[in-house]
Amino acid sequence: MKDILGKALIDYHSGKYSEDIITWTNISDEDELPLPYLFRGYSDMPQLEQQALQLTKGKVLDVGCGAGNHSLWLQGKNIEVKAIDTSEGAIEVAKKRGVNKAEVKSLLDETDSFDTILLLMNGTGIFQELSQVSNYLKHLKGILKTDGQILIDSSDIAYMYDGDFESEDDKRYYGELDYFLSYKDEKEVPLKWLYLDFKTLKTACLTVGLTCEKVVNGEHFDYLARIKL
Repeated sequence: MKDILGKALIDYHSGKYSEDIITWTNISDEDELPLPYLFRGYSDMPQLEQQALQLTKGKVLDVGCGAGNHSLWLQGKNIEVKAIDTSEGAIEVAKKRGVNKAEVKSLLDETDSFDTILLLMNGTGIFQELSQVSNYLKHLKGILKTDGQILIDSSDIAYMYDGDFESEDDKRYYGELDYFLSYKDEKEVPLKWLYLDFKTLKTACLTVGLTCEKVVNGEHFDYLARIKL
């Protein structure tokens, strides 16, 4: 991995903002991901993120923290939070912005236990493929305290297929995408990224002994869910 996201975050934080990240998938065209959006405050966050932060309590794990937006807001509310991300650049920026506890770490390598685990900005994306969902849910279950909660958001992207859920080259689950990033003419290694419809997420949770309820629907086929033991 080239850590293109990390490089872009470092550039923006150090005052070298000149262009945005370009993203695209195997089913969508190129689009700009504005760097200022990756440094947004609470008032600029989507409704789902705001709702998740309001529900957050206890000792918190912020998974895929990026520049630390959620962690910083929670710290401001005197909530104990640990931020993790696989991007070294993201963690460097999060620390410089004031996140007290931030580590370069994969979710599957986390061993502490938490009252609230946040997976936001399409949190199911980290699962990569439908076949990996149960492995991640089992791990999350293992680091969740008895009365804890997992707050996760995603989208049902069936609308992007015009009723034909089979991709052009295979019959994989329609929410499994190949995700591409480029920044300043440098391209990242393609990522596997998963969008899960709520029914599929709920079924997967029940399979591993977790409950899953929908907290709220977003404005565009997205939703926030709460998972518990």
